[in-house]
Amino acid sequence: MSDHPSAPAATPAPVDENQLILERREKLKALRDQQAQGGGVAFPNDYKPTHKAEQLFAEYDAHSSEILASMAATAKVAGRMMLKRVMGKASFCTLQDASFGSSSGRIQIYVKGEDVGADVYAAFKHWDLGDIVAAEGTVFKTKTGELSIHATSIRLLTKSLRPMPDKFHGIADQEVKYRQRYIDLMTDEASRRRFVARSKAVSGIREFMVHHGFLEVETPMLHPIPGGANARPFTTHHNALDQQMFLRIAPELYLKRLIVGGFDRVFEINRNFRNEGISVRHNPEFTMMEFYAAYWNYQDLMQFTEQLVRDAAIKAGDSLQLTYGGKPVDLEPPFERLTIQEAIAKYTDAGDGVNDAVWLTNALRKLGMTETKHQLSTRSLASLQVLYFEETVEEKLWQPTFICEHPVEISPLARESDTKPGVTERFELYITGREFGNGFSELNDAEDQAARFQSQVDAKENGDDEAMYFDHDFVRALEYGMPPTGGCGIGIDRLMMLLTDSPSIRDIILFPALRREA
Repeated sequence: MSDHPSAPAATPAPVDENQLILERREKLKALRDQQAQGGGVAFPNDYKPTHKAEQLFAEYDAHSSEILASMAATAKVAGRMMLKRVMGKASFCTLQDASFGSSSGRIQIYVKGEDVGADVYAAFKHWDLGDIVAAEGTVFKTKTGELSIHATSIRLLTKSLRPMPDKFHGIADQEVKYRQRYIDLMTDEASRRRFVARSKAVSGIREFMVHHGFLEVETPMLHPIPGGANARPFTTHHNALDQQMFLRIAPELYLKRLIVGGFDRVFEINRNFRNEGISVRHNPEFTMMEFYAAYWNYQDLMQFTEQLVRDAAIKAGDSLQLTYGGKPVDLEPPFERLTIQEAIAKYTDAGDGVNDAVWLTNALRKLGMTETKHQLSTRSLASLQVLYFEETVEEKLWQPTFICEHPVEISPLARESDTKPGVTERFELYITGREFGNGFSELNDAEDQAARFQSQVDAKENGDDEAMYFDHDFVRALEYGMPPTGGCGIGIDRLMMLLTDSPSIRDIILFPALRREA
């Protein structure tokens, strides 16, 4: 194989995109005409690759050129042509496949006219970047040591009609990445790896739950009553039933019905829909995992949630020491546990003011809050504490921290503490200044639950669009008796942002919500 040259660098010249598309369509037309005359098809579907790039590198990259020559190993590969270097009687191209391991998914193909045939080689010279190409041949290394395939045959499987982008940069191109994810995935190896890591982490979460005795279930996405969270729902209409329906904002009330029915441990990895704002942390449809365990309380949930987050981090990236936005995040030590008041005391100079409604009201006004928008004068002490916590403390909770004992008035589904009236056995998990999970000992007192629902109805009538509806069937289910239960919801998208060091939720959702193109 000593006649194999090294591949030179490619220097493509910029060309008008519309002209390139026109030229590619003309090539496809010529290909259709040629195949029609010979009885073939322009888009064949009879090729079966035997190897992916990852397999080839794993099996052969450690061998020397001499050993590879003696092995005479052959392979059949296929993928998108990402590079092409035409050099007269011999050329190189690089194919990219769907390898998800340590390799980039790319393998170089060495093409000589005398090996693949003069006609095929002449046609190859006119194939374009982005075409789907199949190649079969012998595995070898070039003079520079790059693992390659010396093609004995090469075929065009799919003609690409649009040119490949050179690269992405800037704000405008970031929008293209989100809107045309297929381009992002074919051109950005980091993006492909990010979504592979997400898939592995979600699969790992599912395995973790099943290993711990949880039953995976599916609950409705169309609800007659929106419930399980304080949020504004998307509405639709069911024609056959002639009734308004709501896209699921949370599966909680259905999952707890299953606990009533006798399933002691259930979980669901689900899509939720909330008709709210869009930001780097929010997408109107998002993935959550909710799980419920009979005979658990919120202390059990916190311990289990720690284990789950650590396991997902190992599955996604093999480490508990992460970096997010250039700052370290350590998942290995026990997660800190603070009440809302303790967190305010630790991270602000509020001092005794944390328990003084007047001091908190004035402090919130200094932060820019107004009576018209925030109704400060009518809020309870607990509500003022939560508002002050959200404004001054949340973003400072960089390392994993459970914030516990949320007030009853903002926790309509959580069990009130037996020893601290007015607060619930509830926690929220914060990492990198963001909420990642919400869990609590569940309220299983049917009469208390009915009263809490009625308070939510009153709040809705007074203008709170995100207050809950009264779910009579759920109260009826509780009247049959639900065992003491703990339940938790974990934001899968935000967890994946952390595990992949992604600044925006759009970076880890394959097809995020965007304004429709004009």
